[in-house]
Amino acid sequence: MFESLDETMKHDLKEASSAKERILLWISVAIVSVVVFGGLYVGVRVLE
Repeated sequence: MFESLDETMKHDLKEASSAKERILLWISVAIVSVVVFGGLYVGVRVLE
């Protein structure tokens, strides 16, 4: 049925979550990344 573990994982992910949930997940990951890296940038600028 599946040729690789990657295909199996993709198939399981599609069944486990809706498109809306995946979009919200990626948006939240992007926001957290911006906050973390922005905080690091500001921290380094303050130390200079």
